[in-house]
Amino acid sequence: MAPPGRQPPPESSRAPKLQHAELDREAGRLPDGRTYNTCPSAGICRQVCYARHGTYTWPTVRAKHQANLQFVLDDLPGWEQAMIRELGAEKFRGVWVRIHDSGDFFTDAYTRSWLRVMRARPSVFYAYTKEVARFRALVEPGAPDNFLWVFSFGGAQDAALNPEWDRVADVFPDEESIAAAGWHSQEGNDLLAVLGPRLVGIPANLWVPKTSSVGCDLQD
Repeated sequence: MAPPGRQPPPESSRAPKLQHAELDREAGRLPDGRTYNTCPSAGICRQVCYARHGTYTWPTVRAKHQANLQFVLDDLPGWEQAMIRELGAEKFRGVWVRIHDSGDFFTDAYTRSWLRVMRARPSVFYAYTKEVARFRALVEPGAPDNFLWVFSFGGAQDAALNPEWDRVADVFPDEESIAAAGWHSQEGNDLLAVLGPRLVGIPANLWVPKTSSVGCDLQD
């Protein structure tokens, strides 16, 4: 179900305007020498991670993502307030906010910070995540009403997922494979991952997001 007052996406290939809060790819080294891992529960997905390819590797793009990550690591309370201020802008009214197109909820403190951001703003937030244990402990017991999520297979915690009741996504070779497995493609609109049927199939050729959304500017 969509949150109150929100309608499911139209049956078309046109994606709604999405706003991304972008971190750097799953693991690497910051300019100051610190190492990081923003996807601690990544598994086989590392082999096909789209954040290791294409525009994500461009120096200007990667520098922006690393600056966002450094903000989180060095001043989490400041980052949280910057996000709340940014999401208060008129351009964010009535939009769906996708949290992360690279990275994940990589620490408890960072996850709690996002939950506070969600509760402070009326936008509807959604995310893909492999942090199953963290979500079981921190999110599921009292999730904000304006937050929807889908667990992604391909991580180190796959054994903790149960497709009988969890909303789950997995990558398939093509649309035919998705249909044969009895799953449902989100090709028409990324929001189908959280608003459509519970078993979400992603065609392999769509693993790189097709949206042209701009990112959240985490600025003072």
